[in-house]
Amino acid sequence: MVRRGDVLRDHILDTAKESFLETGFERTSMDAVAVRAATSKRSLYAHFPTKQALFLAVVDHIDELFQGRMRTPETYSEEPVEAVALYCARFRQMLSWESGVQTCRLGITVASQFPQAATQLHEVFFHAPAVRLSGYLEGHLGLQATEADDVAERILGVTVFQRTLGLLFGVTPSTPDLPATPEIADAADVAFIRQTFEVTLPKSVS
Repeated sequence: MVRRGDVLRDHILDTAKESFLETGFERTSMDAVAVRAATSKRSLYAHFPTKQALFLAVVDHIDELFQGRMRTPETYSEEPVEAVALYCARFRQMLSWESGVQTCRLGITVASQFPQAATQLHEVFFHAPAVRLSGYLEGHLGLQATEADDVAERILGVTVFQRTLGLLFGVTPSTPDLPATPEIADAADVAFIRQTFEVTLPKSVS
């Protein structure tokens, strides 16, 4: 199959993502990516002039995939408590997925020599979802911006980020396959997240 233009670019990004996750940034070469993508080095360099440029493009690609799978709280339920509980449960699923864990670890390993990429990965996996949750709390529950930020930080800290540390260190096992979105409502941790959120809300709202 001959790939050209955007189709080839997307194929290279998917291939490069797999290569970076398997062998790391330092040990992944442009030659290896070209071979794995079944394209010429000339075509590869036409899209991505350096390995750093390729890696940053992969991060952007990961961002697009991650946010598409996460969506926003209001897409999960019309009822605010349920919307937040399911959004946080989905966040837990995404960060428990083996591919997500590997990507977070990759961001940590490149932090010293490629801080720009590490910062962008942190934005993708931690900051952006928190900002979305805070914005939802502000818009749907009438919280002030600083109050919404505080509630989002606390609920995610307890229900998502504490677990993430165990995953990154291999203490908590990751999930080989990403569960489908409809399965969130049946997840055992939704009740815990719902309860945690309700007690975290300011008394004026709860």
